[in-house]
Amino acid sequence: MDKLKMQSMDKVQENIRKIQALFPNAVTECADERGGVKRCVDFDVLKQELADTLIDERELRYQFTWPDKQKSVLLANTPTNKTLRPCKEESVDFDSTQNLYIEGDNLEVLKLLQETYLGKIKMIYIDPPYNTGNDFVYNDDFSQEADEYKENSGQLDEQGNRLFQNTESNGRFHTDWLNMIYPRLRLAKDLLSDDGVIYISIDECEITNLKTICNEVFGSKNFVDTLHWKKKKQPSFLAKHTAKVMEYVLVYAKNWESLEKLSIENLSDATKKVVNLTNQFSVRHFKKGVRVKYGTNGVIKKGSYQIKTMSVEYLDDVYFDNGRTINAVDVKAQFSVSQDKIEKYIEDDLLFVTVNYGLRRDVSIEESKERKAITDLLLSEYGDNQESDKEQREIFGEKYFDYSKPIALIKNLTKAVNTQEHLILDFFSGSATTAHAVMQLNAEDGGNRKFVMVQLPEPCDEKSEAYKAGYKNICEIGKERIRRAGAKIKRENGLTAQDLDMGFRVLKLDSSNMKDVYYRPEEYSQSMLEGLADNIKPDRTALDLLFQVMLDLGKPLSAKIEEKNIAGKSVFNVDDGDLVVCFESNITSEIVTEIAKAKPLYAVFRDSGLSSDSVAANFEQIFATYSPNTVRKVL
Repeated sequence: MDKLKMQSMDKVQENIRKIQALFPNAVTECADERGGVKRCVDFDVLKQELADTLIDERELRYQFTWPDKQKSVLLANTPTNKTLRPCKEESVDFDSTQNLYIEGDNLEVLKLLQETYLGKIKMIYIDPPYNTGNDFVYNDDFSQEADEYKENSGQLDEQGNRLFQNTESNGRFHTDWLNMIYPRLRLAKDLLSDDGVIYISIDECEITNLKTICNEVFGSKNFVDTLHWKKKKQPSFLAKHTAKVMEYVLVYAKNWESLEKLSIENLSDATKKVVNLTNQFSVRHFKKGVRVKYGTNGVIKKGSYQIKTMSVEYLDDVYFDNGRTINAVDVKAQFSVSQDKIEKYIEDDLLFVTVNYGLRRDVSIEESKERKAITDLLLSEYGDNQESDKEQREIFGEKYFDYSKPIALIKNLTKAVNTQEHLILDFFSGSATTAHAVMQLNAEDGGNRKFVMVQLPEPCDEKSEAYKAGYKNICEIGKERIRRAGAKIKRENGLTAQDLDMGFRVLKLDSSNMKDVYYRPEEYSQSMLEGLADNIKPDRTALDLLFQVMLDLGKPLSAKIEEKNIAGKSVFNVDDGDLVVCFESNITSEIVTEIAKAKPLYAVFRDSGLSSDSVAANFEQIFATYSPNTVRKVL
């Protein structure tokens, strides 16, 4: 059995692997910080391979740089051995939801998400600190001791994350902001799918620097547009020179050629629907494999279906991937197009079923080209700060954030990307407007979008209304908003919203579940050796360990988790048997055999969990007999 590495992806070693595939002679070996050997790049050889004319380091050339930029690059590439610990008591529908709310420094969280969500995020929206001179930004100088930093800045949150107020009197005003945003964008880019898009809200203070950074990170060819959002209905009469009513939304694609056309305006219902309530009876023939969207994906069996008023009567059941069936009367639809068009929709894989709208069809490639493009001037239909204030008061009865974005802005930006079934990430979650907008949009169009919110638990000012109301940090406000917004959406939308996912799993960034066992030989004592017999920290639960394993093996953090009992031992079944985990001690051959018979893709055990040497000796043979393809790991 192999040991799990228990740390995030090492971006440097991954890049070296790619270089080695192209230029094997440029990769050699060198000593690491522990006296071992690691792969490294011989840059002199690499320079010879890449150009017949070399650029001297002192030669002037076009580039964008600032103090500590190289440290920012290194920061993005350095792996982390931290983990995410689940918090069921603060979650909603923990066992069934596909949404995530993650508390912690977003730099560390983005590193942890690399293995699992690499290339899987369709849309990212962020509203980072604008660097107005009053924003608290992240301090990533990890070489500075926490006590020393607290003495210098006076800012530490409950998890010990370091914050500082980046005032204009600071000689590193722009530098510190650039050092904060740059590594986070580098990591975010890798999470985007090939047809994904990122929206970044910003004001005039850093828009020039931000666009230059994005051109470097995403490539200037992937720049889509700078949208102008009207944040105020009326300009301020107190403005000294010009009254500012606009902010900006930078838009970049992961791959401009793969990005679908951005369009705020959906096709009309008359164009999208294949149904018409005026036709009372007709028969249509469906071929095998027609897609179904009814909470989860599935297929309709081949056959003829009698269409009746306000319902569809099927000759066969509709089967779903999870084995669940639905009754014909659950789907309301009548057809208004010919049999030939129905067959064309089927051939083009455009036909599907939704619980809210009955039989519908997707937009074809030809039609998508005709969709009206998003304009760069975003006016009233995208909301403003007054709407955002009103939305907060509707949820809380008070306004806790001064500059949160309105639901309409994020909802319309989301609609523009056509994200019916995709993941949406916001790693500056703030008041959780993005989560609210995603749930609202799902209720409106029957979509199944999932959100991942990430937010540092910044402490609330003790004089603020939020603190007086009992919210100690921003995360507490964000989570409560999602809870209340979900309940409100269900109330307002009745039966059509009851099956929508309004829950979220809360995960909190923390140190590794594993003890630090890296000591020099002279530092060991007998008491230490006894304590290291178990390599897991004593305050960690089985669920904590499970989520670190899921991170390590790239399993979705929203995956279905079932806890079973096998011969008196607790066993976790993740993602319908893809991963089976047992952290119990005294594991017998009987338990190992039962797990092997389940034929999981991965099987993970505690390093010291096997009951005896004979069980350990038989372990590999048991799996070789019942499930030779299972990857076996130990924690």
